Amino acid sequence: MKLHALFIPFLLLVSCGKTTEVKIIKLAHGLDINHPVHKVMVFMNNKLQKTSKDALKIEIYPNQQLGSERQYLELLQIGNLGMTKVSAAVMVNFSPDMKVFGLPFLFRNKAHTFKTLDGTIGKELLDGGKKYWLKGLGYYDAGSRSFYTKKEAVLNPKNLEGLKIRVMESVTAMNMIRNMGGSPTPISAGELYTALQQGVVDSAENNPPTFYLSKHYEVCKYYSLDQHTTIPNVLIMSTHLWDKLSKKEQEWFQYTINESIKYQRKLWATSEQEAIKAVKKAGVIVTKPDKTIFKNTV
Repeated sequence: MKLHALFIPFLLLVSCGKTTEVKIIKLAHGLDINHPVHKVMVFMNNKLQKTSKDALKIEIYPNQQLGSERQYLELLQIGNLGMTKVSAAVMVNFSPDMKVFGLPFLFRNKAHTFKTLDGTIGKELLDGGKKYWLKGLGYYDAGSRSFYTKKEAVLNPKNLEGLKIRVMESVTAMNMIRNMGGSPTPISAGELYTALQQGVVDSAENNPPTFYLSKHYEVCKYYSLDQHTTIPNVLIMSTHLWDKLSKKEQEWFQYTINESIKYQRKLWATSEQEAIKAVKKAGVIVTKPDKTIFKNTV
């Protein structure tokens, strides 16, 4: 893999005849360009350029162009990438306290989720990555994860027995699936469509926008909204980059991140509704099982 610098100084000639250095920060993520999170990143770049008067710019690499989420974090650690967005589940391998987000049925509702993420507990968890050269900047809403399957709807844990279920590389996620009766199978997001199609796994779990935009609904015609985990996305910057920014540049960044979080949560709510509507139109049977039955297994 070709390694990329934290940021690239770029000389911009301005109208007054002076030369201004533009810092171009490289941000990589694994999502499709139609995904709401990618759209928010475009918004974030525009906001940052405006706030910094074009002193800072974000160059976005979507669709796993530079590797997997785990690889992005490794690149941040050694200073060869500036920023990334990863699931908190992947962060567990680098900042162990993040594993708390993997606990099933942790939050009561959206209000409870955001209050926790934006409060003292959320900040503590963000700061936990510093000793691993990972600067936590904030949380994006990633909705709740639910099961989708090929042969029948998951109405209770018994429907998971004997199924190979794709999970992220998370010990907590694998333990959850085992407790529910399934067989956890870690597979990268980029390989999942083919794995479902070829029967390597029988099921997977994710939020509505990702289920829709990944086109997994073409293979899995049952989507059961048990909402077993609510794992946020985390915006991470390499501490190597953060420490090189001036205090003013850090302020610009944090302000921009905060604004993007507000926008992302509104966009996410809309995208969830649109995704459910779209998969239903494509023939997917969407059900809402009794969560209590699932809670009792874990």
